[in-house]
Amino acid sequence: MLLSLSWLREFVPYEGSAEALGERLTMLGLELEGIERPFDGIKDIVVGHVQECAPHPESDHLSLCRVDVGGEVLDIVCGAPNVARGQKVPVARVGCTLPGGLVIKKAKLRGQPSHGMICSERELGLSEEHSGIMVLEDTAIPGTLFVDALNLDREVLDISITPNRGDCLSVLGLAREVALAFDLPLTLPPSGLVEAPEQARDSVRVESVDSDLSPLYYGRVITNAKVGPSPAHIRYRLHACGFRSISNVVDATNYILLELGQPLHAFDLDKVAGAAIIVRGADKGEKTLTLDGQERTLEEGDITIRDPQKIVGLGGVMGGLNSEIEAESSRIFLEGASFAPGQIRRTARRLGLHSEASFRFERGIDQSRTPYALDRAAALMARLAGATVLSGYVGEEARPVIPAPIAFSMARAESLLGIELAEAFCRNTFEKLGCRIEQPAPTPDKAVEWRVTPPVARTDIFREADLIEELARVYGVDKIPAAIPAVARPLERAGLPQSKFSFLSGLRHWAAGVGLNETINYSFVAEKALDLFGIAAQGRIMLQNPLSEDLNVLRPELAPGIMGAVCASLSKGATGVRFFEVAHVFVSDPASETTARESARLALVLTGSRHERLWPNSKGDQNYQDLKGLVEHFMARQQLSDIHYELSPSGPTFLQPCVAIRQQGQTLGYMGRLNPAIAAEYNAKKEVWYAEFDLELLYEKSHAATRRFASLAVYPPVRRDITFIAEKTVLAEDIIKAISSINCPILEDIALIDCFEPEGKEEKNLTYRLTFRSPSRTLKETEADKQRDAIAEKLPSLLAVRV
Repeated sequence: MLLSLSWLREFVPYEGSAEALGERLTMLGLELEGIERPFDGIKDIVVGHVQECAPHPESDHLSLCRVDVGGEVLDIVCGAPNVARGQKVPVARVGCTLPGGLVIKKAKLRGQPSHGMICSERELGLSEEHSGIMVLEDTAIPGTLFVDALNLDREVLDISITPNRGDCLSVLGLAREVALAFDLPLTLPPSGLVEAPEQARDSVRVESVDSDLSPLYYGRVITNAKVGPSPAHIRYRLHACGFRSISNVVDATNYILLELGQPLHAFDLDKVAGAAIIVRGADKGEKTLTLDGQERTLEEGDITIRDPQKIVGLGGVMGGLNSEIEAESSRIFLEGASFAPGQIRRTARRLGLHSEASFRFERGIDQSRTPYALDRAAALMARLAGATVLSGYVGEEARPVIPAPIAFSMARAESLLGIELAEAFCRNTFEKLGCRIEQPAPTPDKAVEWRVTPPVARTDIFREADLIEELARVYGVDKIPAAIPAVARPLERAGLPQSKFSFLSGLRHWAAGVGLNETINYSFVAEKALDLFGIAAQGRIMLQNPLSEDLNVLRPELAPGIMGAVCASLSKGATGVRFFEVAHVFVSDPASETTARESARLALVLTGSRHERLWPNSKGDQNYQDLKGLVEHFMARQQLSDIHYELSPSGPTFLQPCVAIRQQGQTLGYMGRLNPAIAAEYNAKKEVWYAEFDLELLYEKSHAATRRFASLAVYPPVRRDITFIAEKTVLAEDIIKAISSINCPILEDIALIDCFEPEGKEEKNLTYRLTFRSPSRTLKETEADKQRDAIAEKLPSLLAVRV
């Protein structure tokens, strides 16, 4: 929102600087993006008075002028056809630089000296008009600065307005905030409306209004209008605020839009068949031509303004080309309405047609201010176009906005904000906001509730927390002391399952603790990325209005997104990557309320060097053992036992090979090597190892797992290593299971510590470390040797291995 400082001062007597105002508004939640000075390029232009004007003796189109610029008379050669004696004109003196970059210098034109330039509007960057020089009002004083003579807006603040603050999309809305922030009076300009005796309802009628689509629809009739250019002060104020001047009639509606935040639209009444207005939803497939010259195909429910024969406007979004105000227009129907925000948003987004009107209607307007805005715009048209305003409105307010009162307690406000509040401060803040207060008799008990009714303009205030937020804004969020709140876990919750939020937070802490870096990626991916990974098209959820073609589908898997992060990291010179992501995936599900099934997943990805290649760190690339070690550690942390790892031909096709992680017949996740062809697409020159877990299932499993606690060992262990020779087809895990099946009460742990495959043989040597410990005494070396020998003797009868 561009806010002219001089325009603001027409509502509130603010005398401070633009910088101080921007800082205060920022602390109120209306962030200052910057301060613009739209006419800074012509700040050195002065007003001149043409004292003499004679034809150039050597040219039939140049004139020799003597121009008084305040205490100095300049000889200027001018080529404009409309220059004449007695005019007040803008003059660029020698040394001035015009907005186009032209530097004014002393010159001779056809032998005559010229010490300046009389400017047109285009040369001043004010418009495209260049048929002649710009002629000012006779009241302009020679020598004064041009920007002061026209009272141009010297400073314009660019304010960022959050979506919930539609009330601030106007000078009036921001003036309310300034009055609140600096305790200043707020003054509304009078409408200045003078009505003719003739009644508006005799010239046009509103036959039907769908109150669900338009709770208020009013119109005024204006006759005898003379369409033409607006006066300079209107055109240049609109220019300073980012609007293009069109005509005096259209400019009046844009002026009031900026001033009061009420979108208005002017129809050529002579183009409205039957002088009748109908407001209703469109029929599916109807077409209309909007003011931008584009034919729009409408859907059922789009708000249309129509006469008995045709659509004349797309309500709340854009008018129709067939009812446009043109130079010959003289009878005008001026519309002021309120439209359903949700429907306006749907229509504007579907059609890609975002206008200043739809931007405000989407966020909600102050319906109670619509008649005033309509009156003020009609009065402005009467003044600018010499028009006549007929008496009264046509239309109705079918559904007035009546805000519900909110129960407010100072005690609750103090508890939430952590500061002490004065009753006078609370009352004064609510009154400045425009709230109506029903307060009981004064009492020191701050728990007593007030009934506070918010103003119609503040559609974002509908609960007590919103009122408390307003108090915090005005008090100053920066003044509220920072304090870490005490978070107590009551004893009643001891032993209860942790929440899903705590579960996911714990996973992040675990992953960070084992040396992984978290990535946060978009929930959207490119459809071509899913095709690359071989992810089935069935179940994909396509976006109707994607941010870009590379983000056009909700992700059904985490792999494409996290691999994008891997690619970015490798392209910046990383030699090794250890990433994780905890996020949601989305699959189409017609049975779901939202038609999408959402579930949490954990992804791990490893590639490249295990350590930074700096001495004394060992070299070596990450491999399957690194990935499986992380997975086993993760399973142990979740207190899950009896985990099986099986080659899975039915797993994700982008993992080759793919290993399923299973417990009790259920698949908890998959891990394996990313298809090298896919990895190459992401600039990964080394093997990429990937694992992904279903956190919905793991959350259930984690809750169901039994936590067992054991005393710390008192007596020392005795360790013995043993090597088995087996065929390559024998799994290391099968040997561990076979050893565990042998009855050995003092065997505490079995761990694979080495695997050697001799060249030219179909055998492998597997070395295990056996840990023996007695819970009641210190073991003798001979006891451990005896148990190891028993295992070595028994195992060949259970598996095809030998010692």
